[in-house]
Amino acid sequence: MPPPVKKTTIKAKTPVKRKPAAKNKKAAGIPVQWKIAGAGLLLILLSPFYYGYILRSASATWRWILDIGQDTNYRTYKSFNIRIPSGYTVHGIDVSSYQGKINWQKVKAMNEDGVHISFAFIKATEGVLSMDPYFQRNWREAPKAGIICGAYHFFLPQKSGVWQARFFLQTVKVEKGDLPMVVDVERLYGTTPAKMREQLLSFIKHITSKTGVKPIIYTNLSFYADYLQGYFDDYPLWIAHYYQPQLRVGSNTNWQFWQNSDKARINGINMKVDFNVFKGDSTEFSRLLIP
Repeated sequence: MPPPVKKTTIKAKTPVKRKPAAKNKKAAGIPVQWKIAGAGLLLILLSPFYYGYILRSASATWRWILDIGQDTNYRTYKSFNIRIPSGYTVHGIDVSSYQGKINWQKVKAMNEDGVHISFAFIKATEGVLSMDPYFQRNWREAPKAGIICGAYHFFLPQKSGVWQARFFLQTVKVEKGDLPMVVDVERLYGTTPAKMREQLLSFIKHITSKTGVKPIIYTNLSFYADYLQGYFDDYPLWIAHYYQPQLRVGSNTNWQFWQNSDKARINGINMKVDFNVFKGDSTEFSRLLIP
């Protein structure tokens, strides 16, 4: 049996009182981070790039203010869900199978502050074999609703222009009061610009010889400027240029139609639609129609 353990009494220590921190009467210095930030800001302010940025921003803002002042009527039409440029009285749309089955009576009845659909360009064919599956229905039903129509062909420059024109004419039967036929050319598809223009000219000449009416050339602004300008000035143009108060082309450009939006909402159509304006008034529009 082990001997009894001797108990040792431990005396509790008197708690040591903490002395309050001495007050620093000296003002605190500026943190290092602030000094670095201040130096960086000073370098920016002294930089010529900073002033160049300020001047460019101010210039852009001023141009925006001037544009708004000049185009006070370039406003949003709620029912169409787009901004429509001012100064035009004849408006229309263009459609293809993408828009599906269209209720043309509802399209015709739509009106906001005098803006309504007067005409429609309808896709008919593409290349030498493809016909739009909704063309025949649209070509039949739109005129019944009182909408003036024109048919368009999507042009493939790697295919024969004459063959494409023949296919287009076999599919579309134009009548008095229709809009001229349209050729839609937007891409080179691997061909050279010269080859594209050669086939396009063959297409145009064949259509003109068979109908007696020059077709309208549809394209976008950049494609026109890069590949068509100066080559087809005798033909009426339909140019795509979106979300702008003005179509920015030369005053001598022979444009008749301007596709100014691709996001219009039209009653009777479930998908977004391209929206267009005609350059002239209703009298000039009538003169453009097939006699």
